[in-house]
Parts: sequence; structure tokens; C-alpha cells
Amino acid sequence: MKIVGKAIPHESAGEHVTGQALYTDDLLGRYPNLLQAWPVQAPQARARITQMDVSVAQEVPGVVKVLTAGDVPGINDSHTHHDEPLFPSEVMFWGQAVAWVLAESEEAARLGAEKVRVEYQPLPAILTLKEAIGQDSFQGSTLRARRGDAEQGLQNAPLTLEGELEIGGQEHFYLETQASLAALDETGNVVVQSSTQHPSETQQVVAQVLNLPRNRVVVQCLRMGGGFGGKETQANPYASVAALGTWLTKRPVRVRLNRVQDITLSGKRHPFYGRWKVGFTAEGQLLALKMELYADGGWSLDLSEAVLARAVCHSDNAYYIPHMDVTGRVCKTHKTSQTAFRGFGGPQGMVFIEEVLDQVARSLRLHPEEVRERNFYGVGGSWPSDSEEGLVSTDPDPATVTTHYGQTVKDWERTLLIWNALKESSDFARRRAEIIEFNVVNPQAKRGLAITPVKFGISFNMTAFNQAGALVLIYQDGSVQLNHGGTEMGQGLHTKMLQVAAQTLGVPLESVRLMPTRTDKVPNTSATAASSGTDLNGGAVKDACEQLKARLAGVAAQDFGVSPQDVMFEGGQVWSIWNPEQAVPFAQVVHKAYLQRVQLLSDGFYRTPNLHWDKSRMWGQPFHYFAYGAAVAEVEVDGFTGAYKVRQVDILHDVGDSLSPLVDKGQVEGGFVQGMGWLTLEDLRWDAKGQVATRSASTYKLPSFSELPEVFNVQLLPKASEPGVVYGSKAVGEPPLMLAISVREALRDAVGAFGEGGIVELASPATPEAVFWAIERVRERVLVSGD
Repeated sequence: MKIVGKAIPHESAGEHVTGQALYTDDLLGRYPNLLQAWPVQAPQARARITQMDVSVAQEVPGVVKVLTAGDVPGINDSHTHHDEPLFPSEVMFWGQAVAWVLAESEEAARLGAEKVRVEYQPLPAILTLKEAIGQDSFQGSTLRARRGDAEQGLQNAPLTLEGELEIGGQEHFYLETQASLAALDETGNVVVQSSTQHPSETQQVVAQVLNLPRNRVVVQCLRMGGGFGGKETQANPYASVAALGTWLTKRPVRVRLNRVQDITLSGKRHPFYGRWKVGFTAEGQLLALKMELYADGGWSLDLSEAVLARAVCHSDNAYYIPHMDVTGRVCKTHKTSQTAFRGFGGPQGMVFIEEVLDQVARSLRLHPEEVRERNFYGVGGSWPSDSEEGLVSTDPDPATVTTHYGQTVKDWERTLLIWNALKESSDFARRRAEIIEFNVVNPQAKRGLAITPVKFGISFNMTAFNQAGALVLIYQDGSVQLNHGGTEMGQGLHTKMLQVAAQTLGVPLESVRLMPTRTDKVPNTSATAASSGTDLNGGAVKDACEQLKARLAGVAAQDFGVSPQDVMFEGGQVWSIWNPEQAVPFAQVVHKAYLQRVQLLSDGFYRTPNLHWDKSRMWGQPFHYFAYGAAVAEVEVDGFTGAYKVRQVDILHDVGDSLSPLVDKGQVEGGFVQGMGWLTLEDLRWDAKGQVATRSASTYKLPSFSELPEVFNVQLLPKASEPGVVYGSKAVGEPPLMLAISVREALRDAVGAFGEGGIVELASPATPEAVFWAIERVRERVLVSGD
């Protein structure tokens, strides 16, 4: 009976749509005598705190305690870097929490926070990337990945271009805001319910704040209402405040941010600025590229260096460039500490190289898809011919399938396979011709078409994080309890883990119960991030289940009189391959194992093999494999307003052998729409004071049904098994987001149609306003050339 690979609904789908699924803040009723927390937020982007008076606040009815730096028994910091004071003496971004008020009700806590008197000495603040670059305001190391001699390559190139681009950030806008509940258990130790992607790090930070060993802190994550990277490290301060409050008052404490607080306190996707110079031939073959990337890290380092490293590593996307030199710096600004967000720097790196390729193509008056396919890995400077099967390339020079950071591009030919198949299934050539005809006869409306590839590396940049554990228990009645270190945020990880366990043990899916993620069940876990949740935790779950099955096979083999290797488990039945008619129930074998004192619990462990990475040289093999995909997008743009609609999107994406096709297809669709929001709608802005100006759904435009493509075709690449990964599957969380670059490039194609060729400069995000001004620049160029 096939369970892995079966299209089943999300394990909590019914509970989600009926409101029965519980989240951290839904557990309030289990905590009588609960205190509510409210932050005191600074009205400065940067300032020194000269005085704080909490006495008036403590007189407000219902206020129990005002938490300040003096209350911290351990380390006053909410990050493992020790650069994020929980209670700061110097304000580093507008809205930073400088104290927290605990009260009997949320309203009393809010009123108490208003009465906390804080005096500030304003200090100069850096609010933009270019200000930071100009003032050498950097944090972390300079990162550099290179191959060949870019300077010499640029000098020898027949043609060169230079350019720059600034890419906006993105608000996570998960449905469930940051939330934590803390209480003392019957032994006086701390239990924290937290909406966190990284329970073990949350445990670590809470323990350091309270000056406790980690075994005295238990963190549980029931499920999250979205995360997208925003709860990988950013959940830690709120868990720490709740834990500190409960430690001091001996009462349960709730921290739950409202939407404005969440947006003003939490980090975003990193805005980036990049400048580059490229050398190329008249046919569009790239010869050399020199690129500088600058990430806006905000006030602290957080995960910014790792985000930048992934951007540097993905600035090639699917393209081979013989001479390549990419450097990156994290800028320090006085804004929220920018953090992980789906794609983790990869999207920004890919946008920059797609910008380069499009400008090269338009400078040569070539279709961008022609230049893209002429530069794929494996082509080696001698691009394949357009055969009946599409683009083909055989026996490439090994150098042309090696990245600028030294990793061989495994399965590079999948880019060509997907590209050819998608161009055919989307009828790309016919539609290109029809769009040209449409644009000729429609002066005030233009259509654009683009196809873009994705090659995304899977594994954590930090090699040590690529490990996972699991604990599987079998009870005498044959029912199974599953614990693993991954967290569920709606992405379907738990669904896949249930399928892996049931398939491996050969039991029905309903026989397996998945438990909430807890640090006292599986310790020292990595974050559920980097698209690695299924690879890592699935490997650990499969390992534990295989150990248990081997023990049970030994028990059954005694009864069947066969070798344990000849015992089969499927559908809750156990039999010998030599006599399948004499099957016995799984529970019967389990009970016999118990009577024989055979261990019926097992831990599992998985570590990703063959990884090595020298961060100082930015060289090695940081990724286990690459996930591939491509998307075709067609848009129509109104020349009067810049407004546009996405007419059609066609996607072909590589998820290996899908563990759960319904879940995976949903991840592809959702990732694409989120990427489209980042690149076309979500204009994250700060004002001149350093406040987040777009701090609600009324000022921050999110994708809705009206922005969905009118035709949306999504297919998973068949026969794409990935050896060495759980049941041949591949990661799916992040790579589809970058497929949305096709929409940005299609918009650029449409904007270009308002002119007579040449480079099209398009801001990111490409909002209707940005598209309008891009059209105006193109039209102005036509007028100038006409004069």
C-alpha cells in the first residue's frame, strides 16, 4: 500500500478550516492567573536612554511588574551572537522595546506602558543602504566568491555594461503574530509555549537570560500560523520576556504582539543594493562579471551574514560565467534587524543576475530567453543547437558545470530538460509571436512574456546545522507515536513525516500519531528552515522506523521460520514473502516483541553527507543537491497608469519523487505568489524618522485573489528521484519563490514594447507606479531619438 507519494490533504486541514487547530495563543485558558505583557517602545531611531522611571506605571490598577534590565538574572541578550540586548541602554531602531509591563489584563498593561517615563538623548541614525555604504557602516565579514580573473576577463571582453539595482525588503505578514506563553511546572522549572521555528535556540536564549542550564527549560511549538523565516530567531526575545516574567512573578505570562507591534519590532527580508560590470560577446555569451552586493542587515547581525553568503552563492542562478567575482557586505542601519525570509538571500542574488542577463539581451536587441539559454551551465560557451528535442548539450567541459564557489552542479542537464519541456507545454513560441502582433496594434496596452530558470542549493550554509533527530514509540496495541525536531508552520512537514513513518513501518496512516515539537523529546535540533525540514527530519524518522522494523522482523521471522530479510510489512499486516497468505496483524507482532523484551522505541538520526565549506574562502560544497525549476509568465500593462494583470503562468518544478504531491503543489503555488508579491506589490517603506511607514494591511499591499494569474498551470517534474534523500524526494519550501522572477521580467518585456528597443530600467518591487515611470522613461527615449 503506497503512502509516500500519495496525494493526501494536510494533516491539520480540517482543523484549519473549522477553527479547531490550536496555536500558541489559543492555550490561554489552560493558564489561570495569567499575566499579560505590553512593550514600552522607543519613539527614536537611535538614542541613548538617559533615564527611566517606572514608578507611575506601577501605580496603574492591574499592573504587577515592569520588567527592565535590572531584573535579568542572567545575560541581558536575546540572541546567540550576544548583540541584541533584551533591555537596551541605547535605542537602535524606532519602536525598539526598552521595557515590558506585566499586568492582570492587556488593557492594564497597555496603560501602564504609557506611564513609563523614558528620557532619550537622540543620536545620528543611518536609515538607507547608500548612507551606510557612504559611512562605512558595516557588520560581519566581507564575503567573496570568485573564479578566474574577472578584471582581465572584462578587459578582454568585446562588449561591457555596467549597472546597479536596489531591491526592496518584504514583511513576513504571517497570519499568527509573534506569541509566547511561559509558566513554571510542578518542579519550578520553566515551560515555554512558543510560536518558533527553532525551539532549541529559543530554549538556549531563555536559559541564558534566566541563568539556568538548558535542561531546566522546555520549549514546545504546537504549530505556527505561518513563519517564512520570521520566527527562526525573532521568536526568542518574546519567549525570553514571557519566561523572565514568569520566573520573577511565579505566574504564567503571555506575550502576543498585535499587528502593528509585530511589524515595528520584527525583522524583514533584507533589502539589497548591487552594482555590477559584465563583459560579453555580440551573441550574448557572458564572459566576465564583477558584482558587489550590499545587504541591509538593520541594527544587529542576526542571520544577515548567512543570508548574504547565500546571495553571493546564488548570484549565478543557472548560468556559467567563466570569470566571476562577487563580493558582499552586510550594512548596519538603524532599522529592525532584518532576518531570514523564504529563500534566505537566494532570491536577491538571482534577481541581480537576471537583471544582468536582461540588460545584455536588450542591449543586443535579442530576446532575453535566447541569452539565458546560451549561458546555462553545461553549455560551455558553445550553446546547443535548437534540435527537434529543444536545447541539447552533451559532454560539457567540467569547468562549465562548476560554480564560482567550487561546487559541481549535479544534474545540470535538468535545467535544459525543464526549459525545453516548459517552452513546449506553454506554447512559448506561438505566444511570443502573438504578443508581438498584439503590441503592434495596441499603442496603449502592451503584453510581455518571459521565461526564467531556478537552480537553488539545498542545505544550511552552516554545515553543523545539517542534522536532525527523531524518537518513535510503538505501543503494545500497534499504535505509533512520532516525535521529531521539525516545526509545523502550515508547510506540511508533519504530513510528510506521518507518511514517512507509516510507509517505513508498513502501517496505516491513521495508526501514527504525531506529537508537538518539544525540546525534552528531541534535543539540540536545527531550525526548520533552509527548505531542509523534510530532508533532515524525514531522514531521522526513517532511520528510527527502520531500526524498529528490523527488530520486529526478527520476531516475526522466528514464527514464520524464515530470514528477517524475507519479512514484509504493509498496510498493518506482516507476512513472509514465501507465504503471503499467512499474514498476521502488525499489533500481534508488536505484542510478541514486548513479551520477548524487544525494545519498542527508537531514536533516529540523520546528518547530510558530503558537505564541506570554507567560509573564509567561500569555497567548497555547501549544498547536498540543487532544486531546479522554470516559469513562463505573461502580463498585460496599461500604458496610461502602469497597472497590469498577470494573464498566465506556467510552471514546471523539480521536487524529486514527491512525498506528498498535494502538499508540494501547494508549496509551489504559494511560494510563487509570495515571490510575486515581493517583486511586484509589497513596497516596504520607512519614513524619514526611521519608522516603518507600511505597518498594516491598509498601507502594505499583499497579494490577493485579484492578483492571481488568470491561468495558473503548475506541474511537478516526473521521474526526478534524488538518490540519498528520504524516498527520493527534494526540498520544496523555498525554490518556487524565485520562479516569480518571471513575472518581473515579463513586466519589463511589456514596458520595453512601449519603446523601440534598448535597456529597460525597472525598480523592484515593480509596483504599478514603478511600471508607469519605467514606461515614461522608455517613451522619453523614443521622443529624444525622434528629435
